[in-house]
Amino acid sequence: MELVLAKIENNVAFVTLNRPESLNSFNYDTLCELEAVVEEIRLNPEVRVVIFTGAGDQSFSVGADLKERKTLTTQQVKRNLNKINQVFTAIDQLPQPTIAAMNGFAFGGGMELALSCDFRIASRSALMGLTETSLAIIPGAGGTQRLPRIIGESRALELILTAKRMDAELAFQYGLLLKVVEPEQLLDEAISFAGEMTKNGPIALQQAKFAIKQGMNVDLQTGLQLERKAYEVTIPTEDRIEALEAFSEKRKPVFRGK
Repeated sequence: MELVLAKIENNVAFVTLNRPESLNSFNYDTLCELEAVVEEIRLNPEVRVVIFTGAGDQSFSVGADLKERKTLTTQQVKRNLNKINQVFTAIDQLPQPTIAAMNGFAFGGGMELALSCDFRIASRSALMGLTETSLAIIPGAGGTQRLPRIIGESRALELILTAKRMDAELAFQYGLLLKVVEPEQLLDEAISFAGEMTKNGPIALQQAKFAIKQGMNVDLQTGLQLERKAYEVTIPTEDRIEALEAFSEKRKPVFRGK
């Protein structure tokens, strides 16, 4: 059985964690498969937006496979920690916009996968949190760094130090989620949102994402320089000329990512 399913439809890549019997938890093999899928997506010019979700209707991902974890040596635990960091960093650094469609439980590493994405849309029935301190460990796949950057230091401290479990409505109030929808509407909502982006120039999407994410980590003047360089990448593209021609001809542009 494939542990990670991947398909591409209408320029959108769908990546599904496929261990529903284990609530889509991450064992080492799953992390390796996910890493390979993410690398293929990164290099695929057909993919303009990526949606991550979990198989079944119970869980996005509950994080590390604790049954596997009990059997691992200290060195193997460190190996898994290194791998999950590599994979989630690769997701964070994908040039394409990314959406986490959170269809159920999202705890620990599952929550950290969602934090690695640009946008999070959740089912109203979803429960989520960085609950690692209740297991006498801490978030180790980016949670202590990405969460405060998204919702602020105080809220992040609250959630991590209390191991609090949030429902989707509270997560939305905290600014963690873009939207909350009924369970049966989740994937359609993610696809609709992806469609709002795929209609735009794919090179422009990537350069805008690059400018925003890189600019958040530097001072304003450096960020403005990054923005200008990202803009300059779009100037010689065929898509930019197509947009101008489509405007003059009063039609929708057909972008090819060139």
